[in-house]
Amino acid sequence: MKEQTIDEMYGVPENFLEIEVRNPQTHGFGRKMFTDYEIVCRTNIPAFKLKTSSVRRRYSDFEWFRDVLERESSRVNIPPLPGKVFTNRFSDEVIEARREGLERFLQIVAGHPLLQTGSKVLSAFIQDPNFSRENYNY
Repeated sequence: MKEQTIDEMYGVPENFLEIEVRNPQTHGFGRKMFTDYEIVCRTNIPAFKLKTSSVRRRYSDFEWFRDVLERESSRVNIPPLPGKVFTNRFSDEVIEARREGLERFLQIVAGHPLLQTGSKVLSAFIQDPNFSRENYNY
């Protein structure tokens, strides 16, 4: 067995994809309140236009995104989102549990080769700061 060079051991892996959902912020008052989350992506996979990106999305954006992924790719089993919460929606515990669930969801779908090549919305949802649902007529 050939020994690995230092570069092979510590160099950048051929295809890497890191996705983090972090920094939740709650906006608005009363019935207009919502929380959004920062999606940070670092990758060298060609399906993604940018090597590094940071955008903000809210839970309803994720619901729309999941819906579109399901319609786009009948052969891929799209994982569930963390469930809807009806009480204490803005408590730290609820927001943190949701953040973890959204991060897991994105890591699974973004890492799926069929979605990377087949989805029209994947890269825009994760990377485009000007992303808008209106641009996609589904």
